[in-house]
Amino acid sequence: MDKRRLTYIALAAAGVLTLTGFLLAFFVATPAQTIATLSTGGGRLFGGVFVSHPIDFGQKIFYFHVPVAITSFAVFFFTAYFGARFLITRDPAYDVKARIAAEVTLIFVLLTMLTGDLWTRWAWGVWWVWEPRLTTYFILTLLVVAYFVLRASVDDDERRAVYAAVFGIIAFIDAPISFAITRLVPSELHPVVIGVPGGLDGTQLAAFLIAMFGMLAFGFVIYQLRWREERVKERIEALKSALED
Repeated sequence: MDKRRLTYIALAAAGVLTLTGFLLAFFVATPAQTIATLSTGGGRLFGGVFVSHPIDFGQKIFYFHVPVAITSFAVFFFTAYFGARFLITRDPAYDVKARIAAEVTLIFVLLTMLTGDLWTRWAWGVWWVWEPRLTTYFILTLLVVAYFVLRASVDDDERRAVYAAVFGIIAFIDAPISFAITRLVPSELHPVVIGVPGGLDGTQLAAFLIAMFGMLAFGFVIYQLRWREERVKERIEALKSALED
């Protein structure tokens, strides 16, 4: 199967899986956690944050927010991987692949930050809290942005590729830290709900996994489309050079 057909199949699968996951999340899955309001209707203190409403809507955002975040980790891995391949082979194609992976990562990082802010505002009553998961992911966001700042600040192609490869590898270290931080440093505001007693039940887990695989497929599709675009640009430049000669 050629990559073009695989991309189209992945795009269709991404649409079907994501839509199915969201429909299950909103109409079938029940909240994994509920913050009960006080009988007076005034709310309660939760982890130092005053919450005056249930987090049902915030729990629904979970089925979009977390798959997007996991996809950002997965795609960023390929920035580090292709960066390492470039350092070993010095093949410029790997530098292009690493850059494209970082571009896709940036898309999912921004979506994660946006949905995360909506989640924290609805669930915790504030737009931002400096707790472990948010802090480490915010650092990851800054590192992804810094990757492009670094690339834009170096004119020489070879040096730019080398610096970006090294930086991408180092920056990726924050991804597994951010992923595992709530297990390493328990947080009442960001509790673990997957693979623990009292976490997601069967329906909720199914909705989450379906949405996650759909989002991963979207990440793959975006990467493949950008890579194809770069290949077309290379062919056009080669033709221009041939005509000028």
